[in-house]
Amino acid sequence: MAKLEKAKITVLDGANKGQVYEVLFNPTEYSFDRTNAFKSTPIPGLISPLIQFVNGEADTLSMELFLDDYTDRPGGASGTAPKSVEDRVKDLSGLLNIDRSLHAPPPVRFSWGPLEFTGIIDKMGRKVSLFQPDGTPARVRLSVSFKEYRTIDQQLQSPRRESSDKSKRRVIVGQDSLWAMAAREYGDPAQWRFIATQNDLDDPREVRPAQWLILPPLEVDSGPL
Repeated sequence: MAKLEKAKITVLDGANKGQVYEVLFNPTEYSFDRTNAFKSTPIPGLISPLIQFVNGEADTLSMELFLDDYTDRPGGASGTAPKSVEDRVKDLSGLLNIDRSLHAPPPVRFSWGPLEFTGIIDKMGRKVSLFQPDGTPARVRLSVSFKEYRTIDQQLQSPRRESSDKSKRRVIVGQDSLWAMAAREYGDPAQWRFIATQNDLDDPREVRPAQWLILPPLEVDSGPL
């Protein structure tokens, strides 16, 4: 019979770098969540606002972990003093504390078989369901949420934002506006000012159907990062 692989939480940086915490009871399930952030921009004359993508949020890994003094208490078999549930909860919840060398909670890696997730512990809740005769917790259910962690170097390897490297000519059609055109061409309605400046428009509402406009590349994006 294959040996049951224990899930582990490894500290990746800070004063306790390399410290490994074994999860005594593997989770029965886990879930991934990802969201995107959007900005809603009201545009004069439009029925609904323009929805503009801002950025992607970090992935979140959530699960429940179980600690129990009576059925799976670590330490004894290896010759070290066994740790109580109370001590193990303190160890894990300590990963939410600010590390003195990082000035932030340390990044960790959750690993279990093929699953590896690098992040910081975003939140942790506990529910005690069994107690020692003196009231000390003996069985605890931890609700843990990890938020994806990526270094600056890793993020800089992602594709950077770009705009066209060539000027374009666009014609005003119907009730089109500089705000809508800026949203289509640059992904940002606020860039209507840039279009107005490039076309010597004092009043953005002066545009009329069949009028041609020049849309050059955004200077802030045309150079290297």
